[in-house]
Amino acid sequence: QVQLVESGGGLVQAGGSLKLSCAASGRTVSDYAMAWFRQISGKEREFVAGINWSTYYADAVKGRFTISRDNVKNTVYLQMNSLESEDTALYYCAAGSIYPGDRRDRQSYTYWGQGTQVTVSS
Repeated sequence: QVQLVESGGGLVQAGGSLKLSCAASGRTVSDYAMAWFRQISGKEREFVAGINWSTYYADAVKGRFTISRDNVKNTVYLQMNSLESEDTALYYCAAGSIYPGDRRDRQSYTYWGQGTQVTVSS
């Protein structure tokens, strides 16, 4: 079992950048497919970015966000550039079993963090 703790959220102006971190304990992040999701109040939680043997992104963030993994620090990151007001959400880190291909649905991920709030002001 793995425990996940997100950090790095905050308030930023449109066009700015933030880097989210997801620190794992109990197991190593290399044992899992890892992903970031986000949720706006009253809406479904949506996929943002994932990493297993490769990286993949939602169309809305492709070219602006980068997911990465540091196996030594046991941490997954989400570098967010050119932020837009539409990126305002609660961001969650998630871990699931590794399978071939992209995993963009919530059901593919077993372990979740508590979330970190990102607010982009226009």
